[in-house]
Amino acid sequence: MTLLASALAVSQPTLASDHPGKALAAKIGVPWPAVIAHRGASYDAPEETIPAYALARDLGADYLEMDIQRTKDGVLIALHDNTLGRTTNIAQVFPDRIKDPINTFTLAELKQLDAGSWFNAAHPDRARNSYVGLKILSLEEVMDVADAGENKPGLYVETKVPAQFPGVEADLQKLLEKRGWLAQRPAAAKGKVNVAHTPGRIILQTFEKPSLELLQKSMPQVPKVLLLWVGDGYMEAASTVSFKDSGIKDEATYYAGQEVKSKAEFQAWMDWAKAHGAKGIGPASAHKNGGDQSYMDMVKPWMTQMAHDRGLLIHPYTVDDDVDYKELSKRGADGFFTNRAANLLKFYGRPSHDSIDVLLRRNGY
Repeated sequence: MTLLASALAVSQPTLASDHPGKALAAKIGVPWPAVIAHRGASYDAPEETIPAYALARDLGADYLEMDIQRTKDGVLIALHDNTLGRTTNIAQVFPDRIKDPINTFTLAELKQLDAGSWFNAAHPDRARNSYVGLKILSLEEVMDVADAGENKPGLYVETKVPAQFPGVEADLQKLLEKRGWLAQRPAAAKGKVNVAHTPGRIILQTFEKPSLELLQKSMPQVPKVLLLWVGDGYMEAASTVSFKDSGIKDEATYYAGQEVKSKAEFQAWMDWAKAHGAKGIGPASAHKNGGDQSYMDMVKPWMTQMAHDRGLLIHPYTVDDDVDYKELSKRGADGFFTNRAANLLKFYGRPSHDSIDVLLRRNGY
């Protein structure tokens, strides 16, 4: 059996014509099943940098996913962490500001940092000399990458710690409007990814209920996803024992054991999401082989049925392995956040014609 045939065979349960999410996705103009490149192709290149986004675009991902924060001088940037120690060389450039939050830095200061070398140190098997010196990107620079290739992916944008950036939802709306993302965009060539041309060209996501309400107020026509988590001030957990008091040595194991308090609690969140404009949910997921992206199981069949019954799509995060694509798809997932867009595209029978190495080199990396 060929690789393509194998991928199609494996993914058959996901592509069933009677899958409840397929009609929901079509109704709001969102691709189904969706390949959401989590911080870009972040397994193969430093997250939320030009090569990560260019690679995801050229592989054929439906969406480039990013976290937005705001600099001291009011610029929206793509960055996950609220501090800079993990993914930059801030210890060398601003040694007295290692733990300072993003909103205390200007864009010019952030642009002094190396946002690529950490990846080479963390992943020597995927290291490239060209990653040294990569820069933190503004949201507009991510848009430039999305626009630059033959494939035209959409944007899947998360408001990160939005309470720290009052008005960020309105800022986002203004920028999307300025750059033409809230209106009809040109179509891609035939056979290329064309998500940016569709009504689902942007999906807005957040963990925070107040931010979802503000996003709905400022951009009611744009699809929105409420991200789900158990405990820590989000969905109420069955156990009130904190990680600190649990005696468990690592957070991944602790979170994998968390359960939502009750079906009524989960239903209350689904009803709230639906009532406040959400078109989907982004649940945490448990993975067969564990790992630091494996959390509590929020993709149980009764959960996906409850979401679909309310007209909500299901995009679990962050899933990289075929065994989990297959299992979670059977349970009702309508696509995935993934660091390994190439893997998920193969699973869905849409493999890239070019290798990761070829695409990176073509883009100068």
